[in-house]
Amino acid sequence: MIAGTLGPVASAFSICALVKPWRQSYPPGTDISSAPFIPDPRWLTAINAVQLVIAILANMALFLNMTRRLSFTIAQPVTIVGWYVSSFALLSLTATASGPLVIQPSDEFVWSQAFYYGIYSAVLYFLVASLMVVTYIGAQAGRYPKDFILTPSQRTLMLQTILFLLYLLLGALLFSKLEGWSYLDGVYWAAVTLFTVGFGDFYATKGASRGLLIPYSLVGIISLGLVIGSIRSLVLDRGKQRVGARMVEKGRRRTLRRLTQKGQDDILVPITDGPPTMASRRTDCLGLTEFERRELEFKLMRKIQDTAARRRRWIALCVSTSSWLMLWLVGAKVFQTCEAPYQGWVYFDGVYFTFVSLTTIGYGDITPVSNAGKSFWVFWALLALPTTTVLISDAGDTVVKGIRDATDQIATVTILPSEQGFKRDLKRLLRTLSCGALFGDDENVKEEPPGLLGQAAHFKLGVTDGNNDNGHDDPEEAMQQDEADIEAEGVNTARTKGKRAQREQSEGLHSERVEANATDEASRPHHPPSSNPNPTNLPNNRITFSDPFPPSNNSHTPPPRPHSPSRSKSSRSRSRSHSIPRQHLPSIPTNKHDYHIILIDEIHRVAQHLKHHPPQKYSFHEWAWYLRLIGEDEANAERHRKANPHVKTKKGRPVAGRAPDDQGRLGGGRGGQAGEGDMKEGEKETEEPALPWSWVGSRSPLMGSQEEAEWILERLIARLGAELRAARDGKL
Repeated sequence: MIAGTLGPVASAFSICALVKPWRQSYPPGTDISSAPFIPDPRWLTAINAVQLVIAILANMALFLNMTRRLSFTIAQPVTIVGWYVSSFALLSLTATASGPLVIQPSDEFVWSQAFYYGIYSAVLYFLVASLMVVTYIGAQAGRYPKDFILTPSQRTLMLQTILFLLYLLLGALLFSKLEGWSYLDGVYWAAVTLFTVGFGDFYATKGASRGLLIPYSLVGIISLGLVIGSIRSLVLDRGKQRVGARMVEKGRRRTLRRLTQKGQDDILVPITDGPPTMASRRTDCLGLTEFERRELEFKLMRKIQDTAARRRRWIALCVSTSSWLMLWLVGAKVFQTCEAPYQGWVYFDGVYFTFVSLTTIGYGDITPVSNAGKSFWVFWALLALPTTTVLISDAGDTVVKGIRDATDQIATVTILPSEQGFKRDLKRLLRTLSCGALFGDDENVKEEPPGLLGQAAHFKLGVTDGNNDNGHDDPEEAMQQDEADIEAEGVNTARTKGKRAQREQSEGLHSERVEANATDEASRPHHPPSSNPNPTNLPNNRITFSDPFPPSNNSHTPPPRPHSPSRSKSSRSRSRSHSIPRQHLPSIPTNKHDYHIILIDEIHRVAQHLKHHPPQKYSFHEWAWYLRLIGEDEANAERHRKANPHVKTKKGRPVAGRAPDDQGRLGGGRGGQAGEGDMKEGEKETEEPALPWSWVGSRSPLMGSQEEAEWILERLIARLGAELRAARDGKL
């Protein structure tokens, strides 16, 4: 993707290196802006033109490969060789021009902007070709896929970059002809104009050019804004998922090691009805059922995710700030070096100029006049665009978000109290001001979605954390928002009333199912112990999409476990505090047709969750409900395991006595690669080996970069498809 974006930029600079000679006559005491050009040798121009054609062909080969019009084995060698040829050709030409072609006396001649554009182009060609070599070697080794399938956002960014560069170069040609500028001065003017810096050293003086400036700048600035939006959505959002998944994995391993070393891993041991072990005795002392233990395990994983997300945001801010500072300070030194012979700049002049440029203030009191300075500004501005975009976005997720939250929370405890109560508002304020040190574990304190624009719109069923089982911080507020949306569609119409009634009925059924499932899971007895106490050898310890009937849901009072007599009444009552007891409506019907209807309803519901921003996160009770729909039982310890810390060995062998922490996930996993772990069409889930799992293990549905709603939707669809295929084949 980087090569596909920077390749056209290198070709644009290569065009700038071809259109004008590389040398200018500049005797002492003359003006650099009016220095005449000295024609280049014909062989230099010919080689320069040939390398440009080769580079364009290499770009086309890469695009054809990304659009699956040209095979990987043909396109990649053509692209790599073409870019390397262009890079070495330009490097050789610039080295020759700065050596044997130097005209004496050398102090009366200077290099034109075209010469410096040739250097920038050679550097970019070499960079993107080297990146493609790494990609090619990785693809041959099996680390990367050989077929580059562009997503819509990637295709949009590449096309927008190409069109913006083409628009800039054509505008420079038009206005340079109208104003009598050199073409490369026109390129500099176009970049200053479209980047909204506006130094004022070059400006339109004729009526025709002023008239054309209005539509040209409007279209160009809008196009630049679209490029910025594409950079943010592609680089930030996709990078956020992958980096976040890696940080969650590291945090998970670090937490498991810490709990194991301190002997506090009792909560990770499944509670079974089999012969008690030392670990199970310690867990039973907590007075928990397996369902309650899994809920605590789930909350531990949510805490790991929240910590990793917070850490990722601040690390991203530090990286983007460092890059921006480097671009500012190093760029200042380059500009100072370029302008010192012509204007006598000191380093602070360069710092001031680059800051005015980065912030698009553009006073114009000091501007570059040298060929090296003006050409480098265009190159530097193209680098500053994505760097500043990323910095602003990262600051919006951290510093700006903190200031906004603190301001809002100060208002809630002073002049604008909320409906949540003074005590809760005060806790949220203290938590924000202390950066989470105070009331960091309070379940009644909820973070807002990240982003510069503040809280995103919530849907009625949105569940943004693992602490709120009902899916909303304020049910009344969510209901009011939903009512407002419905009223906007039409007041007192039959369609509106029907939609409201249908939505209320759907939401009521979903809430009843989730709560009744929580009650049933907490009160249902454990399954009898297996003849094989080792959970890794059980035949039914993971989701099976071809069970002849859905899981049974007959609720009754469980008998006390023989090895946990010390379970207190308070622990039992605590498990019911969040549930609505229901006697006559089972969570999952035993009738296959009703079961299929429930699957269809939930598939529709989860499909709507894919549109949520920030991405939907489900509570433990909702996860238990969806897992039970696809055949997994949170109250059945036979399909659960204790998550073990990751131990590295020299030869990569697992430690004796510990289950391997492989990459498999529950029901196919939430892997970061597209298609990883997905079932093939018509493939039976029962053909795969049974894998017990833990919420904090590597097979957890919460692991990986795949969104939770997407993970659940895939399994619900697969479950429904398997049920319908089994019904068609006469197995039900």
